[in-house]
Amino acid sequence: MTNEFHALNLHPQLVQTVSELGYTSPTPIQAAVIPVMLAGQDIIGQAQTGTGKTAAFALPILNNLSPNGNSVQCLVLAPTRELAMQVAKAMHGYGRQQGVGVLPVYGGQPYGRQISRLRKGVDIVVGTPGRLLDLINKGVLDLSQVKTVVLDEADEMLSMGFIEDIEEILSATPPIRQTALFSATMPAAIRHLANRYMTDPQVISIERQQRTVDTVDQRHYLVNERDKTAALTRVFEIEPVESALIFCRTRARTGTLANELTIRGFPAEALNGDMSQDARERVLNRFRRKQIKVLVATDVAARGLDIDDISHVFNFDFPPDPEIYVHRIGRTGRAGKSGVALSLVTPSELWRMGRTERYTRQKIARAELPTIEEIQKHREKALIESIQVWLRRDRCRREREIVTELAAQGVDPIDIAAVALKMARGEEKQRPIAPIGQARKKQPKQSWRADNRAGRSKDRGRRNGSTNNGSHRKGSHEQGMVRLTLSKGRSDGLRVNHVVGTLAHFADIPGHTLGKISIQDHHTLVDVPEKLVEQVLAKSGAYRFGRYSLDIERA
Repeated sequence: MTNEFHALNLHPQLVQTVSELGYTSPTPIQAAVIPVMLAGQDIIGQAQTGTGKTAAFALPILNNLSPNGNSVQCLVLAPTRELAMQVAKAMHGYGRQQGVGVLPVYGGQPYGRQISRLRKGVDIVVGTPGRLLDLINKGVLDLSQVKTVVLDEADEMLSMGFIEDIEEILSATPPIRQTALFSATMPAAIRHLANRYMTDPQVISIERQQRTVDTVDQRHYLVNERDKTAALTRVFEIEPVESALIFCRTRARTGTLANELTIRGFPAEALNGDMSQDARERVLNRFRRKQIKVLVATDVAARGLDIDDISHVFNFDFPPDPEIYVHRIGRTGRAGKSGVALSLVTPSELWRMGRTERYTRQKIARAELPTIEEIQKHREKALIESIQVWLRRDRCRREREIVTELAAQGVDPIDIAAVALKMARGEEKQRPIAPIGQARKKQPKQSWRADNRAGRSKDRGRRNGSTNNGSHRKGSHEQGMVRLTLSKGRSDGLRVNHVVGTLAHFADIPGHTLGKISIQDHHTLVDVPEKLVEQVLAKSGAYRFGRYSLDIERA
């Protein structure tokens, strides 16, 4: 059997390893990146998850490595512990014949074992920025001999506020080194990082041939924000959900929704960044063993999940970026199986869905929520089918004896059957069918809010604070809202998405609850629900935007 990896000038030992793993032809990004990295050049690779980028940087690194365990020769930074473990496992697998020492380091695990491994010596370290920085500061991670640094999913690390940590880590590596940066998107902060820490990088951009797979049935439901949970439970009544992953915008929302679903008769568990690694692994193991079939997660928490048989993906909150949508629905319809991706879309999010449709070049079909009558009929049909199954099995000997005894006492067998069915349907009381208001496409006239902040040119003036509509007043113009002041503004590069993301992350509040945001040259005004003001102010001093600290106070 021929192997096209031979043509990339990789060491025969590596070619043999990838052959044994079943790889015969390099993916486009592997074919483009491997020769450049073999030559020692810096690269910027723009590619989506699933294009084979891990092997693209791992194989040339391993090819040029001289395993000795005396010093760390390669450092890979990843945004999450799941991705760090995934990359470390892949690099260990590719380098197994060379005896390469690979160590994943991430938070949520005891320092002792990681420190012990480092002191014994490893060739490659793969880790998350926070734990890497801790180990550097403890004096146990020496990066002075590093020859290659990889920044994997750099845009994700940026969105999680790791840029300052990354810069500090890079400053601990030699000034002359090879640097490879991989990112699905290229925001300005990533380009700035590349300009500062890379030397004449070669840019390689690979786009998937097909952004979404044909095996995924994509649908959306138009609903009001307040009706989302009720709408989701209605869909659960009808859809044949075997295993589901539900995506929410914030960590707080995952816990709230998981509790709501459980209360309503659909047991679910949350998966978010607040969980310890042990708790997270227990939840995932229950999901893999089918002990639970519904996970509610954020995008960050779902990174690195290696589960192939998810039947349904739900966008409880429609993603802000088309690439995130593609990544989410790629969780289902794998390995040739069919899958379903369902999105709950509010009227204010229709423009966002349209942008996603243009990006994927596929329509997300409109579906109607099941009516109360349809759900009741579906429940009765399922009950009848269950009865017919038990009749065919004929395993009700003792129950038949009980019916005979009751009939002998003069009870009508039809009444006995009716009571038995009534008892069998008792669990349906846990699933009341909540009423849902009609969501209309036409937007009501209202002041601009954070949750419909982008994509509308008519709002540009309000976004940059150029309109004079009373935004400088100390009190909020909306009932129930309080106006706060942030210490940074337009001159610092602050944008609306930074404000929403920062407050949502550090104050642990839903970003969509924020009201009007007015960005001035040197400060920013933001309306916060009165009930959340103290929670937001309590975190003052902890807020960060890029390399800046943000102070917040009442306007």
